[in-house]
Amino acid sequence: MKTKGAISQFISKYYLHFNAATLVDAAKAYEVQLSGGAKMLVSLAGAMSTAELGKIFAKMIRKDKVHIISCTGANLEEDIMNLVAHSHYLRIPNYRDLTPEEEFELLEKGLNRVTDTCIPEEEAFRRLQKHIFELWKDADDKGERYFPHEFMYKLLLSGVLEEYYEIDLKDSWMYAAAKANLPVVVPGWEDSTMGNIFASYVMKGELKASTVKSGIEYMTYLADWYNWNSDKGVGFFQIGGGIAGDFPICVVPMLYQDLEEENTPFWSYFCQISDSTTSYGSYSGAVPNEKITWGKLDIDTPKFIIESDATIVAPLIFAYILDM
Repeated sequence: MKTKGAISQFISKYYLHFNAATLVDAAKAYEVQLSGGAKMLVSLAGAMSTAELGKIFAKMIRKDKVHIISCTGANLEEDIMNLVAHSHYLRIPNYRDLTPEEEFELLEKGLNRVTDTCIPEEEAFRRLQKHIFELWKDADDKGERYFPHEFMYKLLLSGVLEEYYEIDLKDSWMYAAAKANLPVVVPGWEDSTMGNIFASYVMKGELKASTVKSGIEYMTYLADWYNWNSDKGVGFFQIGGGIAGDFPICVVPMLYQDLEEENTPFWSYFCQISDSTTSYGSYSGAVPNEKITWGKLDIDTPKFIIESDATIVAPLIFAYILDM
């Protein structure tokens, strides 16, 4: 029998009601999915990489607790930025009190703020830019095409960033994913910093837009993966809302409604951690039952919504699954 660690025992004893109880129920149901042979998709919205979720998420990847990831372009790149520029980040605990003038001072210093944390432009964005451009250009010259995450995997595995590493590699979820060659879907990559930089090279005529594969190709890539891996079920663990969650969950209705593959199974589990409460027309705040009407979840799909801060909740759920 598995022995749960101190963190798991604590939440089992004290997290008994409301959002706390749902956290425990969702963690237990996640384990049931894995024990039955189901695969699990985890989606990352917001700035979870800058929040250093990689410290525990990398372990989830290494322990085979997650089998495919959907994330924003920001999360894809910001984990690597943290890896190579961590000591140059600036934390601003009093960020709520900043004046517009003080915010502009941060801009002039090359410090792009994400809530209480500033990402250093020169040490993070530009340090990656010169190396990723070489990979883009090499592929472009050869007429080769890759997905955004594949370029990032090449960057990490090439070794060119090793001289810059400022945190332990075991705390980088992108490095863990690259080593495992884990499938990743990055919808809307174009709105990330690297996506913006790539677009600027296209506008200057230095690269072809087609060198980076498109969102439609990501959807067909995900559809193929789902068909190959859904025989025992695929669960959906959503951190935050937005495109990182909406894009991949739509693959199921696309397969059986639009492609008319009638035997396509629904997602076998659903959990969302979100600070977006239920409101009018909000996808991020929609209750799971609404997804039944869109052909994403079944009547009996285990469904959980935890209305709380993902930076607090996700590590606790992952700790439970890892028996910590």
